[in-house]
Amino acid sequence: QLQLVESGGGLVQPGGSLRLSCAASRSTLDYYAIGWFRQAPGKEREGVSCISVSNSNTYYADSVKGRFTISRGNAKNMVWLQMNSLKPEDTAIYYCATYMVCPTAGSGSPFDWGQGTQVTVSS
Repeated sequence: QLQLVESGGGLVQPGGSLRLSCAASRSTLDYYAIGWFRQAPGKEREGVSCISVSNSNTYYADSVKGRFTISRGNAKNMVWLQMNSLKPEDTAIYYCATYMVCPTAGSGSPFDWGQGTQVTVSS
């Protein structure tokens, strides 16, 4: 089981930005497709974004297209999610997860995921 750690969440005003990080504590992430999903209280998990193993493809939920960007850092144990133009409906706990391939929809069936990081968008 791969240990993942998310960080970078916090409180931000609507229209603001945050950058979330996903790190493997004991290994690199270049062997996996890495996705982000989020869950708000009382709501089902929502797949947000994913980057392929080859780094040639990225995927975004319609709700975040044009606002969020997923990328792999120079360090192979790091994946980033840049979130711009944040909206109150983006408020959720954000999780990163490992996949063999990126799920076509939703959060899929990840191998591993972290503890999550809270993102709150409010005035």
